[in-house]
Amino acid sequence: MDEQRSVTVPIGEAQLPADLTLPAQPVGVVLFAHGSGSSRHSPRNVAVARTLNDRGLATVLADLLTPAEDEVDARTAELRFDIGLLASRLAGIVDWLSAERPAGDVPIGLFGASTGAAAALVAAASRADRVAAVVSRGGRPDLAGNALAQVRTPTLLLVGGLDEEVITLNERALAELGEVGELRVIPGATHLFEEPGTLEQVADQAGTWFTTHLSR
Repeated sequence: MDEQRSVTVPIGEAQLPADLTLPAQPVGVVLFAHGSGSSRHSPRNVAVARTLNDRGLATVLADLLTPAEDEVDARTAELRFDIGLLASRLAGIVDWLSAERPAGDVPIGLFGASTGAAAALVAAASRADRVAAVVSRGGRPDLAGNALAQVRTPTLLLVGGLDEEVITLNERALAELGEVGELRVIPGATHLFEEPGTLEQVADQAGTWFTTHLSR
């Protein structure tokens, strides 16, 4: 039975709520970065996290904005695209995982959706010694800017086959990532992977990527 607990991660003056799930002997821990306008309760990310837990991976679903910032963002939508802020919060949680070791001394992976994927890539570039794998779901890696070329972490880009604009953006990002990147297209899927069976494919491929790259 997986252990589940709610934690609060201090990042500077911010206190970020997070949900931590720990299998009995985790082989790694995966930190989720949700997309614009979403939260740690995102049903899609929760579903993917469950699959990762079944594969022996601990998961951390965290809100990257404080409740007060969330209220501002609900009105203005300005913070959800602040990749620098989101990436610094993610990097802070990576530091917390390394220092506090709630899942033990295990490798860390990042799973980013939509704009969260850009934040994950920027964080991976800044914490190359700590982040061992990245998976992007329907991500906007183009928003990572100059950090893309600095990523040294094995990165899997998963995109829906019907999400044509995002496929193009991911193809360009793949050229920047070079040999550490891999792009896979999920046939018949739109941006949110709402079609039957498509999210399960995302979870399965992410699980294999993380267990491969996080297992010592």
